[in-house]
Amino acid sequence: MAANHLRLNTDKTELMWTGAKHNLLKIPGSGPSLTLGGAHIKSSDVVCLLGVLLTPNLLMDKHVTSPSAKCSFQLRQLHRVQLSLDDDSVATLVHMFVANRLNYCVGLLAGSPKKTTAKLQRVLRAAAQVMSNCGKYD
Repeated sequence: MAANHLRLNTDKTELMWTGAKHNLLKIPGSGPSLTLGGAHIKSSDVVCLLGVLLTPNLLMDKHVTSPSAKCSFQLRQLHRVQLSLDDDSVATLVHMFVANRLNYCVGLLAGSPKKTTAKLQRVLRAAAQVMSNCGKYD
């Protein structure tokens, strides 16, 4: 790093140990820490990389849960003011607040188990209900 005139930003540096479940159980706590150039970096259980939450087992559960919760909140807020908006405005807001957030890094979910993608499916179904102004069982 010194040869390339780079400095370590300890505020943005995160460390996570990954591996198979049986190998991760051998590591005490969340794993040993690392010292780079006098900076002490502790390992963590969840790392955020370009907005994607990664866990040591590299499952996407945490990444899916976070935007699903945020989108559900936005849909509840939008449902409260839906009567004062026209249909085009509602569709635009759903696209802005929900579809864009759910589509971010969706390619990483390829091959994920159905229980992981089912959370996203529920949010999309709720977004369609808000846009079409229909009930849950319509």
